[in-house]
Amino acid sequence: MKVLANDGISDSGVKALEKAGFEVITTKVAQEQVENYINNNKVDVILVRSATKVRKDIIDNCPSLKIIGRGGVGMDNIDVDYARGKGLHVINTPASSSESVAELVFAHLFSGVRFLHDSNRNMPLEGDTNFNGLKKAYANGMELRGKTLGIIGFGRIGQAVAKMALGLGMKVIATDKYVGEAVIRVDFYNGQFINVDIITEPLEDLYKHADFITLHVPAQDGYVIGKDELKMMKDNVGIINAARGGVIDEVALVEALDEGKVLFAGLDVFEKEPTPEMRILMHPKISLTPHIGAATDEAQDRIGTELAEQIISLLKNN
Repeated sequence: MKVLANDGISDSGVKALEKAGFEVITTKVAQEQVENYINNNKVDVILVRSATKVRKDIIDNCPSLKIIGRGGVGMDNIDVDYARGKGLHVINTPASSSESVAELVFAHLFSGVRFLHDSNRNMPLEGDTNFNGLKKAYANGMELRGKTLGIIGFGRIGQAVAKMALGLGMKVIATDKYVGEAVIRVDFYNGQFINVDIITEPLEDLYKHADFITLHVPAQDGYVIGKDELKMMKDNVGIINAARGGVIDEVALVEALDEGKVLFAGLDVFEKEPTPEMRILMHPKISLTPHIGAATDEAQDRIGTELAEQIISLLKNN
């Protein structure tokens, strides 16, 4: 049986699949050629990340397909219900990248409160001629400790963010339509740990009380944060989006940044990905990364292994 890992797969995933007797193809096939490639090679499994889309046309026209796998959490690039209705298995790896995404959230938070995103732009340009001027410009940093972090979406990634926030001494407020409460376990070096019970609260309360806000929600039909929501927030709030493009109104966000309502933003995803608006890319108050939340060696290793285990279980052990 053949597996097309069109957006790549870790070596650990390849080895596990090959050991189970699968042929793993890592050739990158252009989106418009995916259907023909699957049919010409009689591919049984297609694995994607966020680049390749598996829509109804591929599902309808590729009879050899048995499994569609997504290396990651969100599956908005796959017509999931339609595929399952046609008898295909659709799998993903919801737990594998939580820590990696959470750490990126804090990379953006630390960058924002200490102006690292801006100082890293300006130090190469002015560091040798205006050192004291830059020192003064970036002198009003703040600590995360003691501040309140608002987490919108309290699934696996949101809870991983909460764990790190608690470890830093932050206060956590969370909201979620489907999660009423969660127990967050914070581990320590010597084997000790503490459990912290967090009960989710209304979104309006989060907006009013959070010093920083991070989103961990799936793709939405409308904005989670728009002009009205921004008005409800505290002054000098920091906003992080490492979830999905389109959950924040970027026009309203830029206005709020320019007006001083929002202190900084950290964006890993964008409304017009993969061609974000230039005013977003050039804004001095926005920390930027190119959709790399799950892009760590450790996360990709876990993703590859988890996908392999699910595929083997579905096709070999039944």
